[in-house]
Amino acid sequence: MLFGRKHKNPIKIADKGVVEWKYATCGYCSTGCSIEVGLNDEGVPVASRGVADADVNRGKLCVKGIFEHELFRKTAGRGSVPLMRKSYEDEFDEATWKQALDHTADEIKRIQEKYGCNSFSIISTGQIMTEEFYTLGKLARGVIGTNNYDGNTTLCMSSAVSGYKRSFGSDGPPGCYEDFDHTECLLAFGSNLPEQHPIIYWRLMQTLEKRSFPIIVVDPRVTMFAQKADIHLAITPGTDLVLLNSLAHVILDEGLADDAYIQAHTEGYEEFSRLLKEYDPESASKTCGIDAETIRKVARMYAKAGAAMTIWTMGINQSTHGSDGVCAINNLNLITGNIGKPGGSSLSITGQCNAMGTREWSSCSGLPGYRALESDEDRSEIAEFWGIDAEFFPNKRGMFMTDILPAIETGEIRGLWLIATNPMTSMANTDLMRKLLSSLEFLVVQDAYRDVETNQYSHVYLPAAVWAEKEGCFTNTERRVNLIRNVCKPHGDSKTDLDIFNEMARRFEQGNKVNFPETAEAVFDELKQLSKGRMLDYSGMSYDKIEQNRGMQWPCNTESAPGGSQRLYTDGVFQYPGGKAKLLALPFFDDNERPCEDYPFWLNSGRVVEHFHTRTRTGKVGNANKFSPTPYMEINPRAAENLGIKHGSYAKLTSRRGDAIVMVQCTERTAVDSVFIPFHYHECVNRISLGLLDPHSRQPAYKQCAVNIELIEDQRAAAQANVEARSY
Repeated sequence: MLFGRKHKNPIKIADKGVVEWKYATCGYCSTGCSIEVGLNDEGVPVASRGVADADVNRGKLCVKGIFEHELFRKTAGRGSVPLMRKSYEDEFDEATWKQALDHTADEIKRIQEKYGCNSFSIISTGQIMTEEFYTLGKLARGVIGTNNYDGNTTLCMSSAVSGYKRSFGSDGPPGCYEDFDHTECLLAFGSNLPEQHPIIYWRLMQTLEKRSFPIIVVDPRVTMFAQKADIHLAITPGTDLVLLNSLAHVILDEGLADDAYIQAHTEGYEEFSRLLKEYDPESASKTCGIDAETIRKVARMYAKAGAAMTIWTMGINQSTHGSDGVCAINNLNLITGNIGKPGGSSLSITGQCNAMGTREWSSCSGLPGYRALESDEDRSEIAEFWGIDAEFFPNKRGMFMTDILPAIETGEIRGLWLIATNPMTSMANTDLMRKLLSSLEFLVVQDAYRDVETNQYSHVYLPAAVWAEKEGCFTNTERRVNLIRNVCKPHGDSKTDLDIFNEMARRFEQGNKVNFPETAEAVFDELKQLSKGRMLDYSGMSYDKIEQNRGMQWPCNTESAPGGSQRLYTDGVFQYPGGKAKLLALPFFDDNERPCEDYPFWLNSGRVVEHFHTRTRTGKVGNANKFSPTPYMEINPRAAENLGIKHGSYAKLTSRRGDAIVMVQCTERTAVDSVFIPFHYHECVNRISLGLLDPHSRQPAYKQCAVNIELIEDQRAAAQANVEARSY
């Protein structure tokens, strides 16, 4: 007897008429997948595919990357011409580029002359090209001269940057994806790879098919990654630092540390070890919710592995002690000698496609190439290279993004330029953001999409090109610089961000003293010159070499391997003056907003695989948006039953800051006292989230806050309210 069909039809891929494939790097998350966009005989992008010989993704793409070519054809909401108006309450009028840029430059000058140079602020992104970041930094630092200049990476990766600097003396993830092939133990904090970075997860699964090693996932929620783990530590929200200190306590207490590495390559051991005595597993378990024997078991597994690595994403970073959490991860790797060797790494998994590029070259926190504003030598070197007076630079960085926006209320910030960032959705306390942005004397929004929520309050809108309508480079999580070739011309009369920055520079007297190269490749040549001989060395790269190698990892000079250097600190020499990393004593202070009688549930937030950030792009791609078209809340079935709430109904969430209406999804993935909401929706989670700031990184604590949940009797009215909130 035969089972199944006698004649099976093979899977066929539809012929989309592709006549040419253009090389690029995916413009969504930080994985850095090499991608090719197919053009038909009319030059229209009609397909996307992964590049088979690219080491990062090896031909694979996630659901976002597979449909990325649709960004060029799904033009709903795209900006095609500049727009201007006197007040956000007025209707926009179309303008020429000359009118819009002239008016913007005049307003910047007016505000700075009246209130001081730092009264005008610039907030950038993690999603434009590295060459554009460098050019914007040159414009902001070397021409306009504001010190209140930052990027939206403060919302996602600032704690990782701060932690790397505090531990190692410099930013820069020390490991790479190939470490999965060598590690003997993987410890993941607040990272749900299958949904956040599915191709990195696929790489990990490939390795596990060849050999077995333990995976330990630390997350309050039973994520997809937690379900795959050998051990899932369902930690009490906001207490990662306690767990990390306790793991280190066990390692030192049981003589499992790499004493030779500690002696040769670290300092601060005495104070560090003294503090850890307070974090024995029995004491720690009362705070972090992980039983003492499990803490001991995990510590032994990690320390006894021949090579062990940690990864993390927003679960660590978005906390009032996120920077301390990153330093504690680094401590764990330092005391076990797991830095700079195959399979031994402390690897932050970045969020945005070019968050590394902005960290390296945008000058937000300093000057290009990891130079510091606090250094006389660094200020002089960049001033000479740009052809300006070093006194034009401040001697320390200004406000972070999360301080710039509140400073609008105090009058310190009077004008603001937002570039490919959407604080009306991404910042906590949406009602406050609305009040702040509407009170600005001048707001200019530069974005590919005119319907981005923040544009409701702008005076000038500048339409920018999207992704591969441009040319340039991105840097991914493992420091791999990869190339985007221009696929098609910008939509309508929109311009590349590089062109916009260059045009703006010409409208300032100082801008005519500084060289602003016209092409991205010419800008890249400046990066090579400025990085030569530094840890962040691009000097051995070129556009052609990058494409041929499918990306090159810095540091990369003429003596490096063809693809650059996979790991940092292989020699055990760190970026502090003495060459030693710092073991930091990190006491835990519980400043979380905890559930109480009035607000009895923890609220957690995170990503879903089909969406990216505020859905400005993925919300318009049908094959992505159809899986999660509306905000929803995951709640434990027992909690839902106690509240009289049914699966598929609507419920109201209230915090001390506001309220939101969401659809209910009952699932055992969440604890009885917790709920989870994807953060991508304007009308939802950031209306109620907390947003207290880490003292070192100024990154918001999106992950821990308390909410109340109510049954809504009139479900039809709730659904309508949800729609109205979405269109507000």
